[in-house]
Amino acid sequence: MATDYQHNDESHLAQMRGHARTMFADAVAAADPRAAVVRTLHKQPNSSQIQSTAKPQSFQLQEFSRRKVRVVAFGKAAITMTEGALECVPEDLLIEAPVAVTSYENVIQHGKIQILGAGHPIPNADGLKAARKIAKTVRAAKADELILALISGGASALLPMPPPSITLEDKRNATQLLLTSGADIHEINTVRKHLSELKGGGLARLAYPAALQALILSDVLDNDPGTIASGPTAGDLTTFSDAKGVFLRRGIWEQIPNSIQAHLDRGCDGLIDETTLPEDEIFRDVSNTIVGSNLISLDSICQSAKSAGYDVQIVSKALTGEARSVAEKFLMRASAPIERPTAFVAGGETTVTVRGSGLGGRNQEMALTFAIDADSRFNNLSWVFLSGGTDGIDGPTDAAGGLVDPGTIARIHNAGYDPRLLLDNNDAYHALDHAGDLLVTGATGTNVADLQILLIHPG
Repeated sequence: MATDYQHNDESHLAQMRGHARTMFADAVAAADPRAAVVRTLHKQPNSSQIQSTAKPQSFQLQEFSRRKVRVVAFGKAAITMTEGALECVPEDLLIEAPVAVTSYENVIQHGKIQILGAGHPIPNADGLKAARKIAKTVRAAKADELILALISGGASALLPMPPPSITLEDKRNATQLLLTSGADIHEINTVRKHLSELKGGGLARLAYPAALQALILSDVLDNDPGTIASGPTAGDLTTFSDAKGVFLRRGIWEQIPNSIQAHLDRGCDGLIDETTLPEDEIFRDVSNTIVGSNLISLDSICQSAKSAGYDVQIVSKALTGEARSVAEKFLMRASAPIERPTAFVAGGETTVTVRGSGLGGRNQEMALTFAIDADSRFNNLSWVFLSGGTDGIDGPTDAAGGLVDPGTIARIHNAGYDPRLLLDNNDAYHALDHAGDLLVTGATGTNVADLQILLIHPG
């Protein structure tokens, strides 16, 4: 991507937009699930053992000799992670074809993998069926077997397995209320752990006493195995009281179904066992290893930007908060004078409190907000701003996010719409669509949260 700038014209902006797209594509490629798994596992020549190439302190996968293996995978990257595992696990050690649960848009036909599609971000009946299949597979493992669990973003919604007293519809209603309340990922996962038989260490409980090794493609910023997919293979320190507190803080306790109120209240009263603590015996033969993350992809953007001739400034490695507020902070950070082409980059996951009836997602909302605010601030500067989800799906839309430039607002006005009114209605999708500024990649098969790229050329 050699830089050959032509100031303040459409070809220059097209070139910068191309740079941003390439940087984003490189970042998604850096989170390739198959490669991440293969890097961690490898098959020794002339042996039937599973080995580890990771550092000992992060991955304690012992030599299993002729130990049989069960492979389960869940998340948006489940299929490609499973393909990576099949390259490394000797076929004669597989007890049965791996089971992979993923979102509908990632489902393919595969002769060697049992693939189940499920709903995301709202759990559905297919997800319940898939969760029961995963639970059955894990529960069947004997003490001398190994379960290899491949976990990626989106798994929390894909595997709903509420306790018998809660219907899937009730759990779905509560999930929808959380998603539209502005609750962050940690709050949502705290609730999910206490409304599930798989999350919060539930999968590890089912696997015990078999050995359980989890390879995790992280979609959370702190790479905490207890947070990713709501921690099915990790101990949990949160409580029923914490889960109830999320609904109370967000002002939606009275709106959630009675069955969920009753379940959480019973837990708070000590009538239901809390989730399993990290020091519990069931985790003795459990290992969790992060094989890909947002930080790795952010580093890829930095390298791509430098190769294209940009100076690089990292705005944040953990960008969180309301998408509109974050866009404003991003804009302020980039307002200082620059002397050379500069890339301001960030990784993270913002939230949106939905008050309107429009269509969009957090990345689209951030991109539209940035375009509106930058329209009056970045005079005589050439700039483009990209905000995108690495999974290729931003909210309930077919777009990964948005890619805006100085002409975005004018294009929306020329189409006959007011961008600020559309934003106020949480309708960033249609605003960006009118401008031709939706970032559409299709499902990527991976998920390491979101990435932001702001490219500026001095005037």
